[in-house]
Amino acid sequence: MAEQSQHYEATVEWTADRRGQLSTPNRPPIRIGAPPEFGGPDDAWSPEQLCVGAVNACVMATFVRHRRQFEAGFPSVFATATGTLEKIEGRGPVITRVMVRPRVTVGPDVDRGRVERILKMAEKNCYISNSLHAEVALEAEIVVE
Repeated sequence: MAEQSQHYEATVEWTADRRGQLSTPNRPPIRIGAPPEFGGPDDAWSPEQLCVGAVNACVMATFVRHRRQFEAGFPSVFATATGTLEKIEGRGPVITRVMVRPRVTVGPDVDRGRVERILKMAEKNCYISNSLHAEVALEAEIVVE
């Protein structure tokens, strides 16, 4: 029987005032820091960027997984994501929304409705999105080549 939970570990070591290193076993470390808007460096990933990136990566990984279930091949899948950080009274700064904009390139014989259904499944089943209080939305573009 499969285990019902998985555990993931990450270590942060601060190496300077507003910069540090994020690491996990068997992966290259990531340079992190406060965002430049909060006095951090320009050359490091901020927690805000990592959060938006995690949503984008999860939505797209979920899309690829569902795509395989439907045996639907697409030559190109690309996505950008934008997160909105707002000050909420009584809570402080909060990422309130993440907009993921996938661009899926398909051949002329691919059913666009099927692609749209797979995108909706990815939006609904991304566990990172489902773990956040922020609204996560997709604005997909399907390109026929």
